[in-house]
Amino acid sequence: MASLAGRLSRAFFIRNTAALSRNTGPKSANATFSRTVVSTASGAVLPKPVKVPLGLTRMTIVVVPFLYVGNLISKHFAALLEEHEIFVPDDDDDDD
Repeated sequence: MASLAGRLSRAFFIRNTAALSRNTGPKSANATFSRTVVSTASGAVLPKPVKVPLGLTRMTIVVVPFLYVGNLISKHFAALLEEHEIFVPDDDDDDD
């Protein structure tokens, strides 16, 4: 059972890591690894990736509330700083 798990993890690692980039040799310190994304180890072309339906809508549903909450936090913190007179701009500089 352990040998099967070892073989499967090795096969997964080999399939998901590619060879070194073109200009670097195997002993180079600047080796760049990348994933094989269009073919398997045997050379077969992988199927198209699954398209997420309503991707833009889902992203909007997540991003907009967090932007709003961040806006509220920053607005309240700026009011707190002004209330305690921290980082309040001086009005004397505009008398030129």
